[in-house]
Amino acid sequence: MGNRMIDGIDLHILNIIQNDGRISNAKLARRLQMAPSGVLERVRKLEQKGILEGYEVRLNPAKLGLTVTAFIHILTSDSVGSTSVGEKLAEFPEIQEVHWIAGDYNYLVKTKLKDASDLRALLKKCGQIEGLSDTRTTLVLDTVKESQAIPVEQLTRHLNRGGG
Repeated sequence: MGNRMIDGIDLHILNIIQNDGRISNAKLARRLQMAPSGVLERVRKLEQKGILEGYEVRLNPAKLGLTVTAFIHILTSDSVGSTSVGEKLAEFPEIQEVHWIAGDYNYLVKTKLKDASDLRALLKKCGQIEGLSDTRTTLVLDTVKESQAIPVEQLTRHLNRGGG
């Protein structure tokens, strides 16, 4: 793969893998019309470079009883540039995402819970973190789209323009 970051074949590999993480190397090679050894080498290099970070299973939260999704804006009294509150929030297993953000609040947190009682308990737990001064919670009524997929088509257009 030389010194370049990724090419169109790598993007094709990433697109296939992120939509079917259980695909075998042989099947991936057939879809790409490449030798399995070449595909395996590319996948390993994408892993080594940290582009392909890992393989995860997607669970259906609703079928597990987690029907309440909430976004919580969190204001802290941390010094500028400090992420200590965010690091503490990230330790809570019921929190899926912690984003350090610009704007009126310092963090945006995403959680999926069973009910309002669990949300109340989480907010109470958050309130015990030193430096946390305010929260604003938004309940999700319905999720139209939720994905961790990276739009590789966008990256392909960038490569075709000479970038990367």
